[in-house]
Amino acid sequence: MKKLFGTDGIRGKANTYPITPEIALQLGKAIALYYKADRPNTVRAVIGKDTRLSGYMLETALASGLVSMGMDVMSVGPLPTPAIARLIKSFNADCGIMITASHNPYEDNGIKLFGPDGFKFPDAEEAKIEKLMFDGEIISTHVGTKLLGKAYRLEDARGRYIEFAKSTIDDYSLKGLKVVLDCANGAAYAIAPWIFKELGAEVIKVAVEPDGFNINKNCGATVPGNISNLVREHHADVGISLDGDADRVILLDSNGAVVNGDRILGMCALDYKEKGKLNKNTLVTTIMSNLGLKHAMNQAGINVEFTQVGDRYVIEKMRQGKFNIGGEQSGHIIFMDYVTTGDGIITALHVLRMMLEQQKPLADLANCMDEFPQKLVNIKVKEKIPVEEIPELAAEIKKCESELKDDGRVLVRYSGTENLIRIMVEAKSYKAADGWSKKIAAIAEEKLK
Repeated sequence: MKKLFGTDGIRGKANTYPITPEIALQLGKAIALYYKADRPNTVRAVIGKDTRLSGYMLETALASGLVSMGMDVMSVGPLPTPAIARLIKSFNADCGIMITASHNPYEDNGIKLFGPDGFKFPDAEEAKIEKLMFDGEIISTHVGTKLLGKAYRLEDARGRYIEFAKSTIDDYSLKGLKVVLDCANGAAYAIAPWIFKELGAEVIKVAVEPDGFNINKNCGATVPGNISNLVREHHADVGISLDGDADRVILLDSNGAVVNGDRILGMCALDYKEKGKLNKNTLVTTIMSNLGLKHAMNQAGINVEFTQVGDRYVIEKMRQGKFNIGGEQSGHIIFMDYVTTGDGIITALHVLRMMLEQQKPLADLANCMDEFPQKLVNIKVKEKIPVEEIPELAAEIKKCESELKDDGRVLVRYSGTENLIRIMVEAKSYKAADGWSKKIAAIAEEKLK
């Protein structure tokens, strides 16, 4: 049996295994079985989705599976991933299911699972559900007609999340700020503009007309430059670029310059330290973060804890150490005092509040670190052969590490959600980073294509 769950749920090309209605139906039944085993009474699941056309197919199949095994379903329609995590508690549900492929193009889709505490399912629990999915005898069982679950379409879910998001900055007035907001034609297209408007900001909306096919298409957090000219033309204070499910954000300053996740983490950690709110004076991030972030934080008396790539690993480390700020260079930022997963909207709200409190433009706040030049190369692969089993590739990586020593690093890893190998080289000079990344990439391409 091929393992379905990756680093961020199940993901793949829509209507192609494993993102098919048949698998979604089995998953729904397995989730219900998982919860009903210990709780014979009514159990509930909240289902949300982004704006992909295939979301309708998967939502219907998932709901059928859940209801067929006696679990009630509360569908809330297109909403950000972090909203689903929050609504689990609001609706006293047992789990949350988000149908999304995040920053991927519309052809892809995926399914993320959240437990009753709003956190993503641990690997061990996903494995239990996956085992149930493929147990023919168990999955073929049915409950009596009187025990079937019910499906509801909830209309007030948006309002609940809007009020919660505003409360994380104490409904702080954003009057006087002008923002360009790129919603990636995704899950936040309807909800994000209202949040910033209700707090008083002037909002110029971009990519808020989803048609099922245009999610993340030349817009959103993966291409923040999409709104760079608009920020300058409108003399906006900041650009806010969300991804397809709004669990991450990339910002732009008033000059249209990109402010990535590393700089957002740095400015937020410094702000929290200044206010005495940074738990254990520690920031959590992944090994992909720029070395410049670690140097800047250490100089400010802030410790930096590193994890493997993936926001779920950042969150695990934060929970273990009781840390309250963490995230990734890609823009997943977790404010653990308020949320259980990355939240692009709430991150942007905190930065805007910081700008007003400190009376500083975003460019000044973002000038909290000096970046080491970094080069990232992504190469499509047919299969994910362990790097150590490719002698030529392993040797070139070792050679790079030997030359860079403490003045840089090289990270070579496979994507957890796509058939890609990612090669990142960081060095004191761009020439060194670019040169070594090309050498390593050439070998990887030859051996893995």
